[in-house]
Amino acid sequence: MIKNLRILAILEGISYLLLGITMPLKYMMGMPQPNYFVGMAHGILFIGYCGLVLYIAIKRNWKMKLTLFSLAASLIPFGTFYADWKWFRKLEN
Repeated sequence: MIKNLRILAILEGISYLLLGITMPLKYMMGMPQPNYFVGMAHGILFIGYCGLVLYIAIKRNWKMKLTLFSLAASLIPFGTFYADWKWFRKLEN
């Protein structure tokens, strides 16, 4: 299950960073299509990531601090990459 979380964390982080490219395209260049698709993918990945964090936190009895930091990581650029590197890869063993 942690392996799936690690994959989802990376994908969610990538989609978040891609929004940094597509948002200027939408608002400065008048190209809304890339932002629509990346935004939709990011929304799905964000919800999936948060849901999986909560599911694993309950199943594995994570401390509240780890759970909240893991959830907060999805709100910060590069946050899910950090969470994967700092916490999730250590939990996989």
